[in-house]
Amino acid sequence: MSAIEDVLAPLRAYAQGHATGDPAHHRRAFLPTAHVEGLRDGSFVSMDLDEFCTLFTGSPAEDEAERTRTIDQVHVGGTVATATMTLRHGEVTFTDMFVLLRVDGEWRIANKVFHRH
Repeated sequence: MSAIEDVLAPLRAYAQGHATGDPAHHRRAFLPTAHVEGLRDGSFVSMDLDEFCTLFTGSPAEDEAERTRTIDQVHVGGTVATATMTLRHGEVTFTDMFVLLRVDGEWRIANKVFHRH
């Protein structure tokens, strides 16, 4: 498996967490120390992984069939990588940017920042 393919595993788990509403997918995707940061209603928000996981109820969104998530770019440099995804959730589009680390032979998301369009 190529380095890019390996990095895709946590990104796909992240997308699966959104698709299913199951936070267990996010816990597999992220390092336990990860943070998610961005602006919500014009105010800075910073969540640790536990807080981020509370946003997911265990059920998919009612409009899940219409939602899309695409991995736009991945760059690998040794044991670090960056990636960008676009999430189209109804009328809202998010740009998510990730920093990933290869820890103990496994890629995980170290941190995520987001922009809500």
